[in-house]
Amino acid sequence: MEEPQVSAAEEPRRPVAGRPHTGRRRNEAARQAVLTAAMELLRDPGRQDLTIDGIARAAGVGKQTIYRWWPTKGAVVAEAMAESAATSVGLPDTGSLPGDLTEFFRASFAALESQGMTRLLVEVVSGAQREKAVAGVFADFTARRREALRTLFQRAQERGELRPGADPAVLVDLGYGFLWYRLLAGHAPLDATAAESLAEHLTAAARG
Repeated sequence: MEEPQVSAAEEPRRPVAGRPHTGRRRNEAARQAVLTAAMELLRDPGRQDLTIDGIARAAGVGKQTIYRWWPTKGAVVAEAMAESAATSVGLPDTGSLPGDLTEFFRASFAALESQGMTRLLVEVVSGAQREKAVAGVFADFTARRREALRTLFQRAQERGELRPGADPAVLVDLGYGFLWYRLLAGHAPLDATAAESLAEHLTAAARG
């Protein structure tokens, strides 16, 4: 019988019965090992399929360790994506809106260059339509990325770079709408040239 599933936030504070030696540090190390293993498997161009068994083997943990924090494979994938984005895409501060936007989208698009990462995002979007657990993690991920981009527009607003009436929330929608549409439709690349063009057009929309 599988052990009861609890959230990642609960696990470090409440040891699982029968495993008294599983402390906070060891649990967090195992959690990070699972997320790292999931990302490495997703980036592997030769991967045929991603399973809980495969993630567990790559992370060196048991399946029950994974199910303790994540109810489904999709939830693991979604959180792995969120962790990766938080570390690979920073919050630039060049002193100007076009500079900030260019660096932000260059880093964002560079993180999508591998087929594995692109496949990861597509899988998460698909899973979020079917699984509440995935939808919750994905919503948290998109909220954090939206807030990061919104910060760039708010800084520009404080510097007087935005025209009166410009809405940072709408500008964020325009920026991420471009990213997701190209990612899901696949009609055009997400590369450095696309990042520069997007930054230029968003700047024009913001300044009027």
